[in-house]
Amino acid sequence: MSCHAEQELSTPEMLQGHIELHHHLFGYLKSMALRCAADLGVPSAIHRRGGAATISDIAADTGVHLAKLPHLRRIMRVLTGAGIFAANDEPSSPADQDGDAAGETVYTLTPPSRLLVGDHATCNMAPMMRFLAAHGGVSAWEMTKRDSSYSRALNEACAGDTSFVMDIAVREGGDVFRGLSSLVDVGGGHGAAAMAIARAFPHIKCSVLDLPQAISEAPADGTVNFVAGNMFEYIPPANAVFLKVYIYSLIHNYFLK
Repeated sequence: MSCHAEQELSTPEMLQGHIELHHHLFGYLKSMALRCAADLGVPSAIHRRGGAATISDIAADTGVHLAKLPHLRRIMRVLTGAGIFAANDEPSSPADQDGDAAGETVYTLTPPSRLLVGDHATCNMAPMMRFLAAHGGVSAWEMTKRDSSYSRALNEACAGDTSFVMDIAVREGGDVFRGLSSLVDVGGGHGAAAMAIARAFPHIKCSVLDLPQAISEAPADGTVNFVAGNMFEYIPPANAVFLKVYIYSLIHNYFLK
């Protein structure tokens, strides 16, 4: 852009640009607030209150000390602005300075936060939020070999996400699996996707191929056969290969070596 064009920007445009830059610069705060709320169990606390709760209710149900109410309130404001929660101000008697009296804000769940309610076993994506952590620039897959707790968090995160997606995939697009007698899920972790397919189509023999550390704690109920190995070295024979979207990052990293 030329200096002349820059000079043509009006003051409102410059201010809007300034706002947008700050929006991107501090965007990471939303992820941090979201993980904090998930770790505390805020969505579940609101759900147990019938879908509506005040800050005091949330603090009481999550064990947040009263001295930290202002911090909890800030987190809820950030997430309400991001659409994770909705907020309504109750008609009130006068509130005190911190808004802790009658008439304080009542928070409710939205579609995103409903997916974080831990009581919903089939569509609980809270583990994905716990997986949001820095790991020193080391790839997530490399970290699973170094840190068993990290490996466990990754598997829980993937299982939570996959269970939700596969329930819809099997229900809405199950025709793609008809006619198959065998299927191998490459990089399938604990087998959430393969198990969903096997339950919907019992005649399909489902297997999961993943790294040894990824399937070391996989359930052994016989629904799915787990094979330890590297997809670049061997893939068990089957009618179809099932790949998750994150396979792109594995291939990208492999060819960078």
